[in-house]
Amino acid sequence: MKLNELVYNDGARSKRTRRGRGPGSGLGKNGGTGNKGQNSRGSKSYTRLGFEGGQNPLFRRLPKRGFHNAGTTYAIVNLVDLNRFADGATITPTELVEAGLVKKEFDGVKILGNGKIEKKLTVKANKFSASAEAAIKAAGGSTEVI
Repeated sequence: MKLNELVYNDGARSKRTRRGRGPGSGLGKNGGTGNKGQNSRGSKSYTRLGFEGGQNPLFRRLPKRGFHNAGTTYAIVNLVDLNRFADGATITPTELVEAGLVKKEFDGVKILGNGKIEKKLTVKANKFSASAEAAIKAAGGSTEVI
């Protein structure tokens, strides 16, 4: 058997259905979408999540209670990750983005105290945990809140 002798089995492959190409095709006139209504009009016959056909949706019918605080989201960096910088370097949020430690700054950068820091660094960030601040100062570095 050679590659040029390979043949599909009978019925394994069928021709693509050409919709809306006359009554002989089996899907002529309306192309299988029916006569009238939302799903027959245009190619975009989908609805957004939670849409109930015009009826007042469930999330609008239910009462809203309490205080919903959007809050602030910080990009998190651990002390272990700061060891990749040179000794005596000044680290800012933009340098953390360039180094690939932070993908998106969100509302700022927070330094957490996971791991050990072995270098003397000047770290500028929006927030520090108490353990991170103590560890940076113990290593001979300094912290600055932006």
